[in-house]
Amino acid sequence: MDAIAGNYSLGPDSGGRLVIKTSRAGLAAKAGHDLTIEVTKWSADITVPDGDLSGAKVTAELDLGSLAVREGTGGARPLTDSDRRDIESTMQKIISGTASFSSTRIIPSGVGGAIEGTLTLNGKSQPVRLQVSTPTPGRYRGAATVVQSAFGIKPYSGLFGTLKLKDEVVAEFEITLPAPA
Repeated sequence: MDAIAGNYSLGPDSGGRLVIKTSRAGLAAKAGHDLTIEVTKWSADITVPDGDLSGAKVTAELDLGSLAVREGTGGARPLTDSDRRDIESTMQKIISGTASFSSTRIIPSGVGGAIEGTLTLNGKSQPVRLQVSTPTPGRYRGAATVVQSAFGIKPYSGLFGTLKLKDEVVAEFEITLPAPA
């Protein structure tokens, strides 16, 4: 992982994307959908001193009121626009406000590496590790598994508990570093 020294400000307007992927469980899992949910309002700041990624600092702020269902796969029938609206309304009842991330350590490794840090969500903070790859210079992709219950969030459950979301969700990002500020 290479980077040019500088300060970088990122978000959806700079071509970055942040999604959360859910999967289903329970006896009625076939009836539900695995969802791709986009965080449409977020910002991140990256500071890279002297071009040394191991000394970089990453912070991010996510507006959880901006969650938008982008895709639903599987299920007994295709996901409709009405389903999307219902899911988004339910998400707002379960989770709202903001989430934040602050790195504590960057571990460069060849064409990838890891970013370790603290995720604060729903008033609780937990360590998290993002695995990162660099498919092309200046472009970064990463993912981390987040356990909802570790943040006091009860995963969605319906149909008398026979359809539910797995406790683990995957947060994925893709960014391209712009010219340093």
